[in-house]
Amino acid sequence: MNAIKTTLLLALLSGLLVVGGRAVAGQEGMLYGLLLAVGMNFFSYFFSEKLALVSSRAQRVSETEYPEIYQRLVSLVRPLSQRMGIPMPKLWITPDPSPNAFATGRNPAHASVAVTAGILRSMSDDELAAVLAHELGHIKNRDILISSIAATLGSAITYLAQVAMWFGGGHRDRNGRSGNPLASLLMIFLAPLAAGLIRMAIARTREFSADAASARALGTAQPMISALVKLDSIGRQIPLDSSPAMSHMYIMQPFSVGGLTRLFSTHPPTQERIAALQTLAI
Repeated sequence: MNAIKTTLLLALLSGLLVVGGRAVAGQEGMLYGLLLAVGMNFFSYFFSEKLALVSSRAQRVSETEYPEIYQRLVSLVRPLSQRMGIPMPKLWITPDPSPNAFATGRNPAHASVAVTAGILRSMSDDELAAVLAHELGHIKNRDILISSIAATLGSAITYLAQVAMWFGGGHRDRNGRSGNPLASLLMIFLAPLAAGLIRMAIARTREFSADAASARALGTAQPMISALVKLDSIGRQIPLDSSPAMSHMYIMQPFSVGGLTRLFSTHPPTQERIAALQTLAI
């Protein structure tokens, strides 16, 4: 069911690019929108991992680079990966002081987990293990590719809406036909809304599954509950500076994402996640 839902959501995102292109620039715009959708899907599949890591200023953690952090992370990730039956992902650290983490990649064999400097300082080993198990749950459930593609296409649709704002309905194609001004106006307002809602639909339901995967891997939900409380509390005090296009990839909604984007939260409320964990039978 998740695979079918994902296919439909991504098809809708691609369709919005095609329809939006038609609204902005007629038949030529529709062709450009189709090419952009195909190109973005291809780019997302092969390069979304690198794009996410570069965007977050992540640095690779290894035995020679950040050896102390490497030892701490490996001691937690390796047994969890074995327990969950997936290859051990590459490990990264970002310089953000706000506690958070995300997973990216196209499949379990090509995956990365990144943690912030803030989460290493604020979490106990049990809490950090719960966060890492949550991210490994996303990898095992193959959420990471879906989220990356949705982020890339959502950004493309938002960009197309910005183009529509500049060009409106004044563009004429080779046959002298102009775009529909009303369609362009709708694209300006509805495209970012649609992209945000689709990213939200993809991410929100899967946070519960990843939380549950963490609890089952550890044999108890308490470390995940404790980690969520800290992530929520400290995250409000020290907001994470993150692009809205990447917000759904983190374990906790970055509190720096404000304004209208807060209406399209990509994560369920923390209290709902905790309540779901408390009723989980392990």
